[in-house]
Amino acid sequence: MRNLFYSWRFYTLGREQYYECMNKLFSNNLYSLRQANTVVAVFVAIFSLYPIFVESDIRKAGVYLTTAIIAFSLVWLSNYMMQKADVKNRYIYTLSVLFYANILLFGIYLSVWSNPDELASIFYCFLICALLIFVNSPLYNICLTLAALAVFIVSTIMIKDSRESGVDVINALIAGAMSLYFSWHIAKLRLGMELSTSKLEDERNRYYNQSTIDELTQLRNRRDFMQTFQRYLVNYRTTDDWLCVAIADIDFFKNYNDFYGHPKGDDCLRSIGAVLNSLKESMGVYSARVGGEEFALLWFERDLAHIKSVVSYLTQLIYELKIPHEKSKASPYVTVSIGIYVERCGSHTDIQTLYDLTDKALYAAKGSGRNCAVVNGSEIKQYKIDSSNLSNG
Repeated sequence: MRNLFYSWRFYTLGREQYYECMNKLFSNNLYSLRQANTVVAVFVAIFSLYPIFVESDIRKAGVYLTTAIIAFSLVWLSNYMMQKADVKNRYIYTLSVLFYANILLFGIYLSVWSNPDELASIFYCFLICALLIFVNSPLYNICLTLAALAVFIVSTIMIKDSRESGVDVINALIAGAMSLYFSWHIAKLRLGMELSTSKLEDERNRYYNQSTIDELTQLRNRRDFMQTFQRYLVNYRTTDDWLCVAIADIDFFKNYNDFYGHPKGDDCLRSIGAVLNSLKESMGVYSARVGGEEFALLWFERDLAHIKSVVSYLTQLIYELKIPHEKSKASPYVTVSIGIYVERCGSHTDIQTLYDLTDKALYAAKGSGRNCAVVNGSEIKQYKIDSSNLSNG
């Protein structure tokens, strides 16, 4: 028994993924509850017309209508919980117990109380099918099944004669075993499919990250930048007026590599990459490595004056790294030159044109002595943001 529970519980991928997938499957029980209770409510409500008009049995019709009302109530509760962002598992347990009790008591009534002279049949069908609707743990299913069997066995022994009650008890135990067997295997298959899907999704995400993330700096790579650039051109908020495209280049990086060596050069790139990565959360700036020592940035602005704040913040972070650069003609520390081109959101300028215009702004920054930013745009006059006072201070 222990091996049985162990193989079902942890299946193939371990405890953490089991709990994650089981919670996901268990939350889907709300959908199953809504659908199952809808079917039960409609079927039993229609079925209640028979004892009213044919048998003239108000008591039996009352039992049917009560069952239908409970099912309708459970449909409403299921809909209500499905609208909530986070539903606790104990509420789903409670609803499933109420559904199970409602339908099984209805089956007991039809099989025992309303027909004491006949062998039970409807209860067995309900017992076998009721658990197949949900994905529960084996222990939970055992508790539900044993409780239903106990109520049925007590009822049939009290109401029926010994011959019929003995046959009913044996048939009920067989039906209970079948219910547990099939529900266990169906739940195991569903869990296995969910675990496999989760594993494939994780692998897909890992391969996607490997194809879009620069391994050295952990920034997005050129491929991801071009895709993101295209999205930024067409997707912007109504509060965004300007799209800012920037290219940053580490000043005299070839000299740095030649003097300090490529391992130190890689360390420098990692440090700059970490700074650029931090801009996403602090300033809403997307960053990518598009070349050896070249980085591209994208962000939206409502106020063009804020561009200077972004540039100052970036250059301040790089300065605070204080990476020595003896072969730089711009500063004793590693600095960057930045070209920025600003285009109004919704314009029809294509990606390549915007990138080329940004690249021209970068060359203007390099031609202005480096360690600075040059800002240009279709509707603004080119100007320079000087960072030399920071690095020389």
